[in-house]
Order: sequence, then C-alpha cells, then structure tokens
Amino acid sequence: MPSVPRIHPKPRPGNLREVAERIEEATGLRVQVLGGKLVMSPTPRGKHAGAIRYLRHQLEPVMPDGLGVYEVSSVMMPGERDEYATPDLVVLPEEWDDDDDWLADPEDVALAVEVISQSEKSREIRDKADWYAVAGVAALLVIDPRNGTWALHTHPDNGAYQDVLPGKFGEPLPLPLPLGFEVATDGFRLYGDSPRAGRSSR
Repeated sequence: MPSVPRIHPKPRPGNLREVAERIEEATGLRVQVLGGKLVMSPTPRGKHAGAIRYLRHQLEPVMPDGLGVYEVSSVMMPGERDEYATPDLVVLPEEWDDDDDWLADPEDVALAVEVISQSEKSREIRDKADWYAVAGVAALLVIDPRNGTWALHTHPDNGAYQDVLPGKFGEPLPLPLPLGFEVATDGFRLYGDSPRAGRSSR
C-alpha cells in the first residue's frame, strides 16, 4: 500500500475525509477511508481498467429501468462519519445523476465491483469484503486478475456475506436481482509482468 504523502493537516479521527481529498488532489491516487485508516490505491494497470470497461459494456445495454452503472462514485461506510469506499464500478438508482452529494447510500447499491490490484494482500481483500457487508451493500463482485478468478458475495448479515459464489474467468457469472442476468467473464485478462522497465507492478 502506498505511504501517506506529507499533507497538512495530519491524519487523525475526525479529519480523515479532508486529508483523503487533499491526497487525491496532490497525487491523483484513489483514496478511501476504511476501518479508521486511509487506504490508497495506485493508478490501475491497463488490464485492471480493461476488466472494468469489459464489464460495464455488458451491463449498460441490459440494465433494468431506473438503474445505472457508475465509475468513481463513493459509498458511505458505517461507523465513523469520515468513512467511505470507492468501488471500481457501482450500480445505483439513476437518481444518482441528480444528487448533489458525493456519497451514495449503501442501501441503494445493487452491485459494487472491486478489481483486485496486483499488489493487494489477502487480508486487505477480506477486509474490503467485510466493510461492504457491514455497510449492507447487497452484492459485491470481486474480480481477481492475479489468478483468473471471480467471487460474487451476496446476502450481507451480521457483518459478513452469507453466500459466496466462486468462479473462474471464462465461466458465466449470474448476477442477483434486481439485475437478474448473466455476464460473460472470458474477456477478463490475467496480470503479467509490466513490459516497461523501472515501473513498479500494480
């Protein structure tokens, strides 16, 4: 996880959202506040971004009336008022188009999508699923280009998802209601080594 740049004011409970915004402005990194900590994500690899694009192109033509697909939209997390997550992709009511807030209500989220970065650790991935479950997000799709797998987490209860459907790239992915359709996963690509010397892997 990238280290926190030197930003004033210093991070502390009560001002984490302000600090996160300043870091995003200064670095371009995606910053979330989860579990009382600043969580920063590096700029996505092409295959990371490609997975999001591939999924979005399948979702948009068959979205049920009243729902839309959004990128770079943050979801309010429970607990401290500063906490929020920014999934790679999120399905929300189309009323989000006209909302002046920047934090969506987790109860409005029909599906959140997280594409795992090359550098993420297993514990960080588990924590991320737990945070969405505690918030009450109905369904979380985790796409992992490191090993060519996906996992659909549904039915959050008691701070954990009660059902997890695992799958591999190439296997059809059935999405729960209110979506209620399948998407293909054979267009997802595995991460490889970056061909550009001197660049860190992401």
